[in-house]
Amino acid sequence: MELSLRPLAAMCILLATVVAAPAATTEVEVEIETTDAQSSYIVHVAAGHAPRLPRRGLLTTRAYGSFLRDHIPVELSTPAPRVLYSYSHAATGFAARLTARQAARLASSGSVLAVVPDVMQELHTTLTPSFLGLSPTSGLLPASNGATDVVIAVIDTGVYPEGRASFAADPSLPPPPSKFRGGCVSGPSFNGSALCNNKLVGAKFFHSGLEAARGRALAEDLESPLDTNGHGTHTASTAAGSAVADAAFFDYARGNAVGMAPGARIAVYKACWEEGCASSDILAAFDEAIADGVDVISVSLGAVGNAPEFYDDTTAVGAFRAVSKGIVVSASAGNSGPGDSTACNIAPWFLTVGASTLNRQFPADVILGNGETFTGTSLYAGEPLGASKIPLVYGGDVGSNVCEEGKLNATMVAGKIVLCDPGVNARSAKPYAVKLAGGAGAILASAEVYGEQAISSPHIHPATAIPFAAAEKIRKYISAQTSPTATIVFRGTVVGPTPPSPRMAAFSSRGPNFRAPEIFKPDVTAPGVDILAAWTGANSPTELDGDTRRVQYNIISGTSMSCPHVSGIAALLRQKRPEWSPATIKSALMTTAYNVDNAGGVIGDMSTGEPSTPFARGAGHIDPNRAVDPGLVYDTGAEDYITFLCALGYTAEQVAVFGSSTNCSTHAGSSVGDHNYPAFSVVFTTNKLAVVRQRRMVRNVGGDARATYRAKVTAPDGVRVTVIPRTLRFTATQKTREYVVTFAQRIFGSVTKNHTFGSIEWSDRKHTVTSPIAITWPASQVAEM
Repeated sequence: MELSLRPLAAMCILLATVVAAPAATTEVEVEIETTDAQSSYIVHVAAGHAPRLPRRGLLTTRAYGSFLRDHIPVELSTPAPRVLYSYSHAATGFAARLTARQAARLASSGSVLAVVPDVMQELHTTLTPSFLGLSPTSGLLPASNGATDVVIAVIDTGVYPEGRASFAADPSLPPPPSKFRGGCVSGPSFNGSALCNNKLVGAKFFHSGLEAARGRALAEDLESPLDTNGHGTHTASTAAGSAVADAAFFDYARGNAVGMAPGARIAVYKACWEEGCASSDILAAFDEAIADGVDVISVSLGAVGNAPEFYDDTTAVGAFRAVSKGIVVSASAGNSGPGDSTACNIAPWFLTVGASTLNRQFPADVILGNGETFTGTSLYAGEPLGASKIPLVYGGDVGSNVCEEGKLNATMVAGKIVLCDPGVNARSAKPYAVKLAGGAGAILASAEVYGEQAISSPHIHPATAIPFAAAEKIRKYISAQTSPTATIVFRGTVVGPTPPSPRMAAFSSRGPNFRAPEIFKPDVTAPGVDILAAWTGANSPTELDGDTRRVQYNIISGTSMSCPHVSGIAALLRQKRPEWSPATIKSALMTTAYNVDNAGGVIGDMSTGEPSTPFARGAGHIDPNRAVDPGLVYDTGAEDYITFLCALGYTAEQVAVFGSSTNCSTHAGSSVGDHNYPAFSVVFTTNKLAVVRQRRMVRNVGGDARATYRAKVTAPDGVRVTVIPRTLRFTATQKTREYVVTFAQRIFGSVTKNHTFGSIEWSDRKHTVTSPIAITWPASQVAEM
């Protein structure tokens, strides 16, 4: 979910009719004939009532056309419903244009499990392999042969492979794995037979949902998998791009660019367009990817606002079906941080990824007339400003505090640097507005909640982004001086130990889990700040219409960038450990993650300047080479996820949306907290001394069949933690063991925060298997500091 996209369409497309009440004196009644407006819906059909579809059933509309005629009475049949997609892999059912009354009639049918409105979702590298410890000579990368037998599906804005070496097939790359059944679809602007190869093995597009929502067709030349935005090209090359020497954005971040799994194949499923991503198109992409036989699905997108109920979340439904078939689904946590419970893609079957920094920066200093210096960040690549200071003004004093185009007073801005507030328009649009008004440069203030973080942007006019506190000092300087002056010095690319890294990005969405607080989220963090990767030739690096530059690589930030890092690492693990389930791969990444930065402190949080919490960083930062040998793993499968859904109190119809006919009565007494997750999240709801127990099952996957693990507990504040048994012994015949953890509120003492944290470590002196503990306290029990 990249941070610099233009504002997208609203989450729901609502069609409303406002009817004026007749005036009291009117004696003539006028009968007005009205036609119900149609909207798009996804209809989940009970498995026993679904028509049989061919394996490629997406575009087979006839079967569900008959279904609609059978289930909608004649008096409701106008306007005629129209089927957009038929689903048979990611869901059972179809997407269609329906009136509200038609949708309600279907929802009341015994053949239909649920009718869900189609909504718009939003889109949420040279140095990262070495930062992650991936070496071509040792560790996971050579052990997995770069994942040549693995296909990564990227559901995003498509791909721009022409002239992009990241998507060129290395001559040593063998043909794609025979189990992959996908291919490339051509369009007016995309010659699949010429652009696809042994690296880019699939390219398809889905736009029926989007076209229905916008009420008009796309231009014919857009109907192809070609990425005209850049986001999808960036994420695909991050996951599995081929090695490219001397890659850079202008002169920034120059080095060898390579994806996390350089041997893995890329299959692109374009479901996101300029206005966003329609849920029905996303589900169609999942359906096709599953049918094609991919191994990993990378999803850098998510719902707008609070995470929806799992049965209403089409991405969660599609991901469930994929995971049930052994496909790992890696998803971005979202860019709505740093507030609590902002993470999306929070179902337990997702591998949910937060965003953190690298040991690389692009500093650009603001030097004031009084000599004070404030370090910001910028990817400006044009002619620099001189060393001499020039007049400095605040946007609010010259027409627009946020530096909106057309609102700045050109007479007052000409030849000056302008300080711009955050909000309203895109970051890259602010310096451009200053340029159009004749200004010399711009200083972009960050939002207060972002704390120490400012976001780099590829500006087309001299500009730097600075943290909120620095902007406040510059604002005071401007108001205190009769002739304030400043300049901006661009320092290029700096790699080094200062500041410490990784640090959690302020924008990275946080836990606790909004829908299931006992399921810990996000799972892990990975590089997501200032990531260099391939870019489209059909869009500028700033995405501004006035930016005529075209680049092969771009540097952007977001959990959209961290997600494909983990998708690529999951591909390497899938190749090295083909017997591992998606849950096992997630477990290995979580329990081997690290939580200490390169200075020896707890990974910091840029929003606070303090140590981050597990609700920001998850179980920690991924460590690919350790993940290949985690010692113990927490495994789960489809039946465990159904038990989890039943424990949430979902109805039989809601659970059946996920493709299960399980009767929840057979799961009576199951607890959400007992889901076999590699982390513990406990919610105390009352002030009474409460005791919560959670059960876990671990399997020994270490090299030694005989192994003894002992528990070490770091208890969160306010809680006594007991593990029984404290020793787990494994043999060749006893590979799994169960243990129970009891969390008891302490009688004495009080907590001063809403959440307290700890951990459980199992160790056999060779492996350390770490699970975070998060405790959520009732507000009434949190003492004043």
